[in-house]
Amino acid sequence: MDKNLVGFLVGEVQYAVDILRVREILRPLPMLALPHAPPAIVGVADHRGEVVPILEVRRRFGLEPTRDPRRTKWILVSIAGRTVGLAVDQITGVLAAAEVDHRPPPALGIGDAARGISSVISHQSGLVFVLDVDRVAAPAQVIDVGAAPRGAP
Repeated sequence: MDKNLVGFLVGEVQYAVDILRVREILRPLPMLALPHAPPAIVGVADHRGEVVPILEVRRRFGLEPTRDPRRTKWILVSIAGRTVGLAVDQITGVLAAAEVDHRPPPALGIGDAARGISSVISHQSGLVFVLDVDRVAAPAQVIDVGAAPRGAP
């Protein structure tokens, strides 16, 4: 059985997430930075009345923040009944991969759990790292958006 994935770039590396976890893909909205948030959380945004934490995947993976955040895209994903935005460099499209095409990621050391790579697939343009949305977006789980200051977006 094929599994549909949403592909995207972070730097020069191709990643994907399960399309069933994706609520929407959109251009960045105005954000409000939250004090004392984990470094990967760049702020919160009001999306259709819901306060959504935005996680910059570049920072999550230890890369320099993007120079032009207006060129990024947000992938809104569902995690434990709430929405989290993943800020990525570019959307590459929807791809399908059979379950048998998913191979285990390489063991790279102590940071494996933090990377959140659940599998690797070969695609026409090379390797694509399939992310475990729950692990990648874990820093957003500690954000109490209900405690956002009054006047937050």
